[in-house]
Amino acid sequence: MRSSWLRVVLPVVVVLIWLAGAAVGGPTFGRLGEVSSTDQASFLPASAESTEAGELQQQFSDSDALPAVIVAESETEIDPRDLGAYEELGASLGDVEGLEAPAEGAPPLAGPIPSEDGLAVQYIAFISPDAELGDVVTELRSVLTDDLPDGVTGYVTGPAGFTNDLVDAFGGIDGILLGVALGAVFVILLAVYRSVVLPFIVLLTAVFALATSILLIFGLAKLDWIQLSGQSQGILSILVIGAATDYALLLVARYREALVENETTWEAMRVAYRGAVEPILASGATVILGLLCLLFSDLNSNRSLGPIAAIGIAFSLASALTFLPAVLLLLGRAAFWPLRPRYDKEATTAVAPHHGKHLVPTDGGPETGLERLTGLWQRVAYLVARRPRAVWAVSLLILVAGALGLTQLQASGVPQSALVLAPSNAVDGQDALGRHFDAGSGSPVHVVAPEDDQDAALEVVTAEDGISDASLTTDPGGAVLVEDGRVLLSATLEDPADSDAAEDVVRDLRTALDDASPDALVGGVTAVAIDTNDTALADLVKIIPIVLAVILVVLIILLRSVLAPVLLVASVALSNATALGVSALVFNNIFGFEGADASVPLFAFVFLVALGVDYNIFLMTRVREESLRIGTRPGILRGLGVTGGVITSAGVVLAATFAALGVIPILFLAQIAFIVAFGVLLDTVLVRSLLIPALSYDIGAKIWWPSKLGREPSPR
Repeated sequence: MRSSWLRVVLPVVVVLIWLAGAAVGGPTFGRLGEVSSTDQASFLPASAESTEAGELQQQFSDSDALPAVIVAESETEIDPRDLGAYEELGASLGDVEGLEAPAEGAPPLAGPIPSEDGLAVQYIAFISPDAELGDVVTELRSVLTDDLPDGVTGYVTGPAGFTNDLVDAFGGIDGILLGVALGAVFVILLAVYRSVVLPFIVLLTAVFALATSILLIFGLAKLDWIQLSGQSQGILSILVIGAATDYALLLVARYREALVENETTWEAMRVAYRGAVEPILASGATVILGLLCLLFSDLNSNRSLGPIAAIGIAFSLASALTFLPAVLLLLGRAAFWPLRPRYDKEATTAVAPHHGKHLVPTDGGPETGLERLTGLWQRVAYLVARRPRAVWAVSLLILVAGALGLTQLQASGVPQSALVLAPSNAVDGQDALGRHFDAGSGSPVHVVAPEDDQDAALEVVTAEDGISDASLTTDPGGAVLVEDGRVLLSATLEDPADSDAAEDVVRDLRTALDDASPDALVGGVTAVAIDTNDTALADLVKIIPIVLAVILVVLIILLRSVLAPVLLVASVALSNATALGVSALVFNNIFGFEGADASVPLFAFVFLVALGVDYNIFLMTRVREESLRIGTRPGILRGLGVTGGVITSAGVVLAATFAALGVIPILFLAQIAFIVAFGVLLDTVLVRSLLIPALSYDIGAKIWWPSKLGREPSPR
C-alpha cells in the first residue's frame, strides 16, 4: 500500500518542483538584457595591449561617453551659404536628451564639419553611458529624418550606431529564436512519435531545463562572475533545447521498448532508466567537460560561454532524468496516444549468460544481430555486414574530400560592418563616411606614451601611412594633458576602423613605436579587433588538444576500451574538419560572406566534437551491451539497428535547433548555425550510421582492446 502511494506522490512532487522553478525562471529570461554586454573590448584579457591602453586612456577623461558619428550626405553639392541650416540642424541634434560633453568645457556635439567635395557634412555626438543608447540613437535618426532637406540623407554610425544596430539584431533572441526552434522541434517530434501527447512532454522537458538554468546564470552574471552576451544567450537556448530533446528521445525510446516487454509502467521505466541513464550521463558529461575547456580561453567571451553552456547542459540532464520520467510514469501508456505500446509476453527473449563465449539464445541458434530488425536499419545493418571494408573506406574518402575545403576557410575576422546581416543605418553611414571623409573618423587610434617620449611618438604616428592626422590631448588651457607621467595621442585613420587596411596600419604603428617609445601602448577600436582575432587564433591552437584529450578519457572510462575511443574521437574530429571545409566553400561561393569571425572554428569544433561524440556514445554503449550478450559483430549490427531510428531523430532535432540560429541576422550566429547543423547531420548519417559500425565490424572483437571483451572470439 505504501509503495503504491509513493508511486503516485513521488512523480507529482518532482513535477511540482520543476513547475515552481520554471515559474520563477521563465520571467527572468526576459531580464537577461540587464546583465548582457555587447562591448567587444570587455571580452579581451587584461593582458591585451588594447585593454591596457583603454584603461590608461580613461585617466585622460572624466567621461565614458560613446561617440556617434552623424553624416548628412547630399545628392548635389552643398552651397556654402546653406551651412547655416546645418548649424541649426546641429543645434537640434545637440538638444537630444542623453548626450553629454566628453570633457569639461566641451560641447556634447561637434560640427557641422563639411567635406572637401562639398557633398556631405559630419557631426560627432557623445552619448552618456547613463542614457538608454537605443532611445538616443533613435531620436538622433528621427531628427535627421525630420529636419534634413530633400535630397539629403542622414545616418548615425560610428561606435554608438554600430552598437545600437547590433543590439537590435539580437532583439529576436528572446522571442523569435525560441519560437522557431521550438516549432521546428515540435514538428519533428510529431513525425517521430506520431503521438499528440509526447511532443508536448518532451518540449516541456527542454523548456523547463532552460527556464530553471536561467536563474543560476542570471545570478552569476549579476555578481559579475560571468560575462553574458547576446551570442552566448542565443547559443544557450539552442544547446539546452537540442540537448534536452536528445536525452528525452533516448529515454523515451528505451521506455517504449520496455513497455512491450514489461507489464507495469514502473517496471518498464526501471528497465528503460537502467539502460538509458549511463549513456545519457556520459553524453552530458562529455558535452559539459568539452564546454568547460573554454575556460582555458584568453578571451573573456569564450571563457564565459563555457560555464554558461555547461550549466544549461546540466539542467538538461536533470530535467530529462527527473521531470520526464515523472511525467511518463503519471501518464503511463497514455503518453503514447494514439499508438500506445502494448505488453507482449512473447517479446522477451531469454538469453544465456555470456561466460566468456559467443552467446546463443535459448532456442539454440547463434544470433547474427539482424534478428528483429526491420525496414531501413535492417538494410543498413545488412550492408555493413556484407561489405564492411568498402563501406568504411568510401565513407572515409567522402569525409577527407570535404575536409580539403578547409584551405578556403577565411576565419581571421570580419569588418564590424559585416557583422549585421540585416539592413543597417550604421553600415550605410560608414559607407557614406568613407566616400566623403577619412573613413576612420569617430573611431580614432589612441596611443598612450610616456611624457618624455611625446615628441618622438607624435612624429612616428604622424608619419605613419594610412593616418591622416594626429594630435596630443590638451587641457582647456591648451597645455598638453599629462596623467601619471603619460600623454595621450589620438590619430584618425584614412580607412574604416574595422577594415583590413586599418588593421595593417595599426600593426605597423605598433612596430614603429617599439623603437621610438618602447613603453607606448596602442588602443582604440582597430586595436581591440586585432587583439581579439589574435587571441582567438591562439585559443584555437591551445583548446583543441585539451578538448580531444578530455573526451578521449571519458570514452575510455565509459567503454572500458582504448581502441574504440581513439577511433571515435578521430572520426568526430575528421567529421568536424569536413563540416568546416564544406561550410567554407558554401560561405565563400554561395552566401558571399566576407569571411568569418576568428572564434567560429573554435566554437564549431567544441560543439561538433562534444555533440558528435554524443551519438557515438548512444551507439557504442548499446553495441557494448549487445556484445556482452551475443558477441561483438552481432552486437554491432543489433546496436546499429535498434538505435538507428532514435539517434537519427536526435540528430535531426539538434540540427534543426541549431539551424534556428540563422533567424538572428548576425554573421557569427548564421555561420555557427550552418556549420553545426550540417556537421551534426553529417555525423549522424555518415559517421555514426556507416563509418563507425563498418570499421568496428571489420576490426571485430579487437575494437574493445585491451578489455577482456576484446580478447574473446566473435565469429562473423
